[in-house]
Amino acid sequence: MTVQNQIENLLSAPVFEGDQEAKEQALLSVLNNLTNHHSNECREYNRLREAFGNMAQDAITLKDLPFVPVGLFKSHLLASVPEEERFKVLTSSGTTGQEVSRIVLDRITSSFQTKAVVKIMQNFIGKQRLPMLVIDHPGVVKNRESFSARGAGILGMSNFGRAHTYALRDEDMSLDIDRVQHFLEKHGEQPILLFGFTFMVWKFLVQKLETSGQKLSIPHGILVHSGGWKKLADEAVDNPTFKERLQAVTGIQKVHNFYGMVEQVGSIFVECERGHLHAPLFSDVIVRDPFDWSEAPTGKEGVVQVLSCLPYSYPGHSLLTEDRGTVLGVDDCGCGRKGKYFTISGRLPRAEARGCSDTFQAKGR
Repeated sequence: MTVQNQIENLLSAPVFEGDQEAKEQALLSVLNNLTNHHSNECREYNRLREAFGNMAQDAITLKDLPFVPVGLFKSHLLASVPEEERFKVLTSSGTTGQEVSRIVLDRITSSFQTKAVVKIMQNFIGKQRLPMLVIDHPGVVKNRESFSARGAGILGMSNFGRAHTYALRDEDMSLDIDRVQHFLEKHGEQPILLFGFTFMVWKFLVQKLETSGQKLSIPHGILVHSGGWKKLADEAVDNPTFKERLQAVTGIQKVHNFYGMVEQVGSIFVECERGHLHAPLFSDVIVRDPFDWSEAPTGKEGVVQVLSCLPYSYPGHSLLTEDRGTVLGVDDCGCGRKGKYFTISGRLPRAEARGCSDTFQAKGR
């Protein structure tokens, strides 16, 4: 069986029903095959793998898999497919003057990513396409060949919506309250999907409504958001505060944050009803002790490594991030979903704020 067929099989299985032991066995085989694929097709990755040693041996457990520092994608264009098969390059959002990650996609990898997001999100918001309010402006998705992480995220989530409406104006990122009210008049009596990156929702929706003294009535709203927590932390805004103040100005009670990155698009870790981030069947997390890189025990904070079977066109299947996190438990979350569940506590010291929504300059959106 080819590695592509292995990935397809995982994507067709229930996403949160299998226990961790069975999941790791299935995921390990795919990830080992991806390691060999990228070693054969990407010269730079092969050099990195040589540095780990044991070139002829597959990893015995997930924690034995070689990993790539996520920052490497800022300095190198890493690809495991020939140039004629590359049809899109994703870029991360970065503050002015910073390098951005560049992620090469072929159509196979893009298809895997789309299927994965659908499987995950349907578990949280259902299969029906809902009227969708995007907390951003339409200009962010205009360039279909080279997306920012924001643009890719919006287009990915748009698959779950209909009657797509952008809440912000192109010209100045201001809240178009008349457009939003018109949307709510048409759809406000039914479930509504809202999507935006965390800091965008906070700055351009919550704070704007608070400042103006206005409120929106979205009692059936479901907000999905991600990224940008660094700036909110600087303003002393944590997750409970975010939800409380959002509800005060909109009435929204159902909120799902998710953790993800442009270097592993499709492999998102969504916050459940108990406030925990969950690893789906085709992805996983390992928390490592920053002093010896051993796997940290449950309940101990460390550096987050993310694993995903989706990256076929570039060697992004095992990445060491610049984030701190803690595995909270395995197979026993109160929401009923199996697998690891965890929390993200922030960036590593001296790691730049590189969230998808930490940047909203007028150019390069």
